[in-house]
Amino acid sequence: MTTKLFAVLRQGRSDIDALDLPEGATVGDIVTKLGIPGNEVTLIFVNGRRADRATRLADGDSVALFPPVGGG
Repeated sequence: MTTKLFAVLRQGRSDIDALDLPEGATVGDIVTKLGIPGNEVTLIFVNGRRADRATRLADGDSVALFPPVGGG
């Protein structure tokens, strides 16, 4: 499984991690394993499709995590 972090989520962490998780793991398990506070992840994609923390993952999945988006 490959995890890509964007923007401030990269600070102090690798931007791409190949993670080894148990079968039935969720996106929330990745967030916890990487030590990212839950409120810092607001947009999640698994294999290019919108997902959430409860999305179950399979071997070979690609996960992208984004922080809140600001602007004006």
